[in-house]
Amino acid sequence: MSAIDDLPPLRDVIETHGLNARKSLGQNFLLDLNLTSKIARQAGDVTECDVLEIGPGPGGLTRGLLSQGARRVLAIEKDARCLPALAEISDAYPDRLQVIEGDALEIDPLEYLTPPIRVAANLPYNVGTELLVRWLTPKEWPPYWKSLTLMFQLEVAHRITAAPGSKAYGRLAILAQWRADAHIVIQLPPSAFTPPPKVSSAVVHLTALPEPRFPADAKVLSRVVAAAFGQRRKMLRASLKGVAPDIEDRLIAAGIKPTERAEQVPLEEFCALARAVAQK
Repeated sequence: MSAIDDLPPLRDVIETHGLNARKSLGQNFLLDLNLTSKIARQAGDVTECDVLEIGPGPGGLTRGLLSQGARRVLAIEKDARCLPALAEISDAYPDRLQVIEGDALEIDPLEYLTPPIRVAANLPYNVGTELLVRWLTPKEWPPYWKSLTLMFQLEVAHRITAAPGSKAYGRLAILAQWRADAHIVIQLPPSAFTPPPKVSSAVVHLTALPEPRFPADAKVLSRVVAAAFGQRRKMLRASLKGVAPDIEDRLIAAGIKPTERAEQVPLEEFCALARAVAQK
């Protein structure tokens, strides 16, 4: 019996079901249920929410979310070996856990979820950033999710929350901070995982804003930011010359010195530049 429910400790679950983590699936398991419950608490009040979890593995975070009172959890798991362990959790929490076997990149979770929705996941390292970008770039805003509580490599977490002027500041920071509040809420050493990864990890909590922080066309902003950080060592008048033939005039119109480099430009000014570029 574990500290949070009547199910066995995770080490016993892994041994019973032969769930050695697979590098090919980006798996590193958290076995401390007190820790997974702590992560679940960072997701906020889940008692009136459906929660989407990607890559539950043996179910540590799943159990944390359910023990915190999540109305319902939808867990998408690619590794069929984990399904029997997850089925045991489903039996222990009747009608509150649905497990789908498959690739999270190919499944539309909205077919199974009822708003309000939160996302909480110890994301597999090999798909984490791609999933985050998808959640931040829906066709319409606000998105279907209220918040994202996600585990990343510490380096990626720093890229999401970075401020202008830092080496970590780039496209991911602009993308996340334009439409959400993003904060690192927990940092974890490699020793917290089985097997230990080579790098530290962190949990990032993102809360969706009702509308973007500053007005801009999403496609134009994405194009401008991609060009600027694609050659981040160059001055903007050089890195953005392919965006508009009169880019220096548009930079000046946006209040940006053409000699600035991308990492020096705050989000608000990038949005102003996107508006200037969009004008005919």
